Amino acid sequence: MPDHPLPHPGAAPQPPPHPFTDLAQPAQQPSRTLRVVVADDNPVVRAGLTALLSGRADITVVAEATDGRQACEAARRHHPDVVLLDVRMPGVDGISALPYLVGIAPVVMLTYSRESEIVQEALRRGAGGYLVHGEFTADQLVDAVRDIKQGRAHFTPTAAQALLAQLRQDQSSNATAYGITTSANAHTNSQERPRPADSPLSITPPSPISSQNLSQVQSSVGQSSSGWPDRSRFQLSAREAEIMDLIASGMNNQQIAATCFISEKTVKNHINRIFAKLHSTSRSEAAAKWLGTAPDSSRGLG
Repeated sequence: MPDHPLPHPGAAPQPPPHPFTDLAQPAQQPSRTLRVVVADDNPVVRAGLTALLSGRADITVVAEATDGRQACEAARRHHPDVVLLDVRMPGVDGISALPYLVGIAPVVMLTYSRESEIVQEALRRGAGGYLVHGEFTADQLVDAVRDIKQGRAHFTPTAAQALLAQLRQDQSSNATAYGITTSANAHTNSQERPRPADSPLSITPPSPISSQNLSQVQSSVGQSSSGWPDRSRFQLSAREAEIMDLIASGMNNQQIAATCFISEKTVKNHINRIFAKLHSTSRSEAAAKWLGTAPDSSRGLG
């Protein structure tokens, strides 16, 4: 007798069994979800944020908090990937809780507080982003949560303006320390630019030592009492002068684009025109001429 019964005469032939059918198939590893703590004293806002984020396959809200103390306890217990933190909450507010929270996870401020002093203080205390309600969409919020874990910060226009104001203040203070009395942002205050209220910024925040970078470029300026050099000879437009100020402060193209609400391609086009007008081939050379530290600055463009 054969080991296997013969097929019925009218039956279709069966394919031979696959030789590896009995081997176990490797289990597919699910992608790791982002674990988020939401801290806001408004129950409606908190519930809305939780529902929005939990509806994404790659995001899980692991805890909610109504004040800074609860946020710290939840972060210590759950070790989240991101914390969304309101500024004004009863008891321990968000600003007070920030120094502790940033030691556990990246923190994005998500708030109605738009005062520049609060924005700047949040950034000084380690916030990795600052979103003002009404200035972002649901999808942009989700993008911010995903990006912050990768070190890419998000700022809505109000927060970006506060950041720019702080940079200009630091630059001006640095210039004053070197005996320069004219504000570094003199070229930028004459023309206000519109900013889109529905378009948050995705930028890498400028280095906190950008003013020190400017100090290094200006190291010899302290020997002169004449203030800023005569820049009218460069014939830069108001926008080009603004961008040149930001180059001199140490910003890269991405940071300049975010600060000025323009694309990086537009920044590059401006820089090419600036280099041509300043007869420069590098950022450092252009900055030296702009700040009056180049050897030929007192003699003109040359």
